[in-house]
Amino acid sequence: MREPLPLFPATVIGSMPRPQYIKDLLKTGSRTGDHDDRWQTKMDNAIRYVIDLQEQAGIDLISDGEWRRESYVDVVSEIMSGFRWITRDQFAYHQVIVEPMKPLRPGVVAEEAKFLKENTDRHVKVCLPSPYLLGQRMWEPEHSKSAYATREHFCEALVPVLRQELLAIRDVGVDVIQLDEPHLCVLVDPEVRAKFADPETEMQRAVDWLNQIVEGIDGVQLSVHLCRRNWGRRGWGAVGGYEAILAHINRLKVKQLMLEFSIPVAGDMAILTQLQPDIKIGLGCVDVRFPDIDTSEQIVERVQTALKYVAPDRITLNPDCGFAPGKDHEVPLEEAYLKLKAEADAARKLRELYS
Repeated sequence: MREPLPLFPATVIGSMPRPQYIKDLLKTGSRTGDHDDRWQTKMDNAIRYVIDLQEQAGIDLISDGEWRRESYVDVVSEIMSGFRWITRDQFAYHQVIVEPMKPLRPGVVAEEAKFLKENTDRHVKVCLPSPYLLGQRMWEPEHSKSAYATREHFCEALVPVLRQELLAIRDVGVDVIQLDEPHLCVLVDPEVRAKFADPETEMQRAVDWLNQIVEGIDGVQLSVHLCRRNWGRRGWGAVGGYEAILAHINRLKVKQLMLEFSIPVAGDMAILTQLQPDIKIGLGCVDVRFPDIDTSEQIVERVQTALKYVAPDRITLNPDCGFAPGKDHEVPLEEAYLKLKAEADAARKLRELYS
């Protein structure tokens, strides 16, 4: 039986930097799913290592680093068939939907969650991409219209798929399931909103699809991660505070919002007072994009700013985003480890101050 999480628990968003060994391992059958027992043993050993790394850093709520695939969006193509690899300028070589989806390997994320849980005595979290995110990334008119006439039809078809996967993960007994939704969050930026004929409808649909996935599900903490895209050393993909999407994220039927605040473009933490009063806050207080290592004192200061607006028992400490949500993030694993150590140290200092 795991001990309850402490005050100011420290966690990750999901992905950890992939060392070259993992990148090379992923190249072997990564686009065919042809992984034999020897490959699986190597990957399992690597996952044990990234689990140990988070434990050694002092993190209370850990993930498997999302090392089993090149990108966190790719998981849907392991659950369902109908996807093809293509080259597209913005996202380089990636997958799009080209045929109506059919079950391929339902429960694959639950299998990974079971492995994670069996290999740590810490609390664990597992992530799934949102329908709106997958629609933005994996539906391309010239390739996808014959499978799903519109992006919205594709997103709607994803809802039952992701709900079933979420239920399977819940039944494994994980502590947190996080739905990743950066494409809703980039609508904080007026320049991004201007690209849509009706941005309010975009926001509404994104939230509605998430709510359909989580409707009536209990037995696990449900979270939504919102960020302005993580482009590694190039920075972020949107600028602006959460005000523009506030009415929509307040409709989310989850217990926690994972928000980023360590970057200067994320806006004022005073916005926290306008969130639902019982919502827990995953406070992005550690930068993931640039090489400077925040000190624990800097992290404590950021959290104390948030404490002007919300009670200590609502706050979890986390980085702004995953360290490597895509395959092209060249962040050294050592850098992420040191950042997580500083985060965990900050959490200990905050407990001493506020327990």
